[in-house]
Amino acid sequence: MTEPVYRRVVVKVSGEALMGPDAFGIHQPTLDAIAADLVATQALGVAVAVVAGGGNIFRGVKVSEQGIPRVTGDMMGILATVMNALALESAIEKAGIAARTMSALAMPEICETYERRRAQRHLEQGRIVLLAAGTGNPFFTTDTTAVLRAAEIGAQAVLKATDVDGVYSADPKTDKAAKRYDRLTHQDAIERNLKVMDSTAFALARENRMPIIVFSIREKGAIAAVLRGNGRATLVGN
Repeated sequence: MTEPVYRRVVVKVSGEALMGPDAFGIHQPTLDAIAADLVATQALGVAVAVVAGGGNIFRGVKVSEQGIPRVTGDMMGILATVMNALALESAIEKAGIAARTMSALAMPEICETYERRRAQRHLEQGRIVLLAAGTGNPFFTTDTTAVLRAAEIGAQAVLKATDVDGVYSADPKTDKAAKRYDRLTHQDAIERNLKVMDSTAFALARENRMPIIVFSIREKGAIAAVLRGNGRATLVGN
């Protein structure tokens, strides 16, 4: 297939994906490669919004285990997603496409505040939109944010960019017998407790009949390949 399957998507990029080979932070060549992939996808005529995680900088759940309240830890993690969104915005604009970071929490000196209709206008005007700060609430993951924002802005699918080429029955890095799935329903993913996304995200996607495509971001042109139906990925849908 040469034409994109979907014309408006939300790409979920984990914070860990931005680390590249490093153990922490943002690896600039990896950031530039992901930005180039997003720009190439937009060039196909696809409206692209991006939700970035914050695990490369801060994980609220882990710090809460050390004595900081979970709510405080989650809000600190939310701030990490804003930093990643700003880094992606910079890399995308360096690659030649306009981008806008929109935060669920108001921080007008740094970026725009998220508003659904304004986000849609940015997409219609050819900008890539970086959706930062999660839902603005603790206890909700950026996976859930990606599905929520996709439903709000009229996206046709969520593209979950990971380190592996789809959904497996177990972690293929540690379990050589892990089974890879080409296709699953949202209910299958929930009942089998597959860890690629949290159950809240899968349940919200099921209710909104939102396809989730899980693929590896490590290959050059991976997003565009998946949208053309050529990439190796797992489709989770109704």
